Amino acid sequence: MADAEDVRRLALALPHVEEIDSEGFDFRVGGKGFVWSYPERQPGRPRVIRTDIAVLYVGDEAEKQALLLGEPERFFTTPAYDGLPLVMLRLAQVDVYRLEELVTDAWRMRAPDSLVGDLDDAPAAEPR
Repeated sequence: MADAEDVRRLALALPHVEEIDSEGFDFRVGGKGFVWSYPERQPGRPRVIRTDIAVLYVGDEAEKQALLLGEPERFFTTPAYDGLPLVMLRLAQVDVYRLEELVTDAWRMRAPDSLVGDLDDAPAAEPR
């Protein structure tokens, strides 16, 4: 079972990552977000930052649908994310190794081409 601290540790182990000050977690590479806390919105209520759910950048709509349909216990979306290459991940439903794969893939898709080669030179995150 993964948690917000695992997200933080894995994201910060990647090269050129910037953590944005937030109520939860929010990580960027090259000025582009790749994983952050889910800002849950319910009509008539203030937004709640959910650190038990990560929003992850995915490659495209096909990958998004594959995750949503293939692993509905882990991944979901909301109408606010329709048409965007983003999925929400229930952290309690994934182990740290799978989380590392997802966070790294999101980083690769958002990092500028000039930085992607630096990933191979970065030390691996320590397993928990």
